[in-house]
Amino acid sequence: MRQERSPAPFFSIRGLEKSFNNKPVLTGVTLDVEEGETLVVLGASGVGKTVLLRHLNGLLQPDRGEVRVRGVSLNDRDEEQLAELRKDVGMVFQLGGLFDSLTVYENIAYPLREHTAWREREISRRVGELLAAVELERSGKLYPAELSGGMRKRVALARALALEPKAVLYDEPTTGLDPLATRKINLLIRNLQRRLGFTSVVVTHDLRSAFAVGDRFALLDGGKVCFMGNRETVSRAEDGLMKEFVEAAL
Repeated sequence: MRQERSPAPFFSIRGLEKSFNNKPVLTGVTLDVEEGETLVVLGASGVGKTVLLRHLNGLLQPDRGEVRVRGVSLNDRDEEQLAELRKDVGMVFQLGGLFDSLTVYENIAYPLREHTAWREREISRRVGELLAAVELERSGKLYPAELSGGMRKRVALARALALEPKAVLYDEPTTGLDPLATRKINLLIRNLQRRLGFTSVVVTHDLRSAFAVGDRFALLDGGKVCFMGNRETVSRAEDGLMKEFVEAAL
């Protein structure tokens, strides 16, 4: 009996290596991220989690190895081709990456004005939808300096979703937030992913947040993936480092 071929992973990483100033950071990362799932990349500070994330939308190019997005290699793509890719792969930066001189409304509208031919009425409607999605309906006229850390993260998420991407990358989305703000961001990430169905990759060192949002988990150490599994396999991991992460989160 002929079996149906399973769809290709959304992200496929093979033998990814990256060094800075002759210091190896990634030394052979290989992993797949399936369409529609949330993969959480765990690891201690400085192990290359953000470096890995930035390869997934072409912000960094590998020294060796390959990254494919829906079967298309990112190696040697020019900036115009990568700009097209980034419409489909949004990113929420660790510190938000908001424009300080623009209001919340203008920050969210920015990618729509840059990459669409929409009229202002259409932009206004879309920004309103996004502000409602991140529970900031009354914050459009505020500037980033007037927002709390959690609010800035939510605005950054709204901006990342503006062009209706097929995937969203999160770089330490809860770093520096208090427990209540952390919980709100985690719920938002999970609920939006479930409702909209996009693929997510979340970088964090916080296993509690990881468990709140993730379907599968990859642990980076020594420049490679040293553990990969779902919630159940993480919880009963016998691997030394993964076991340390679990015990530290209890």
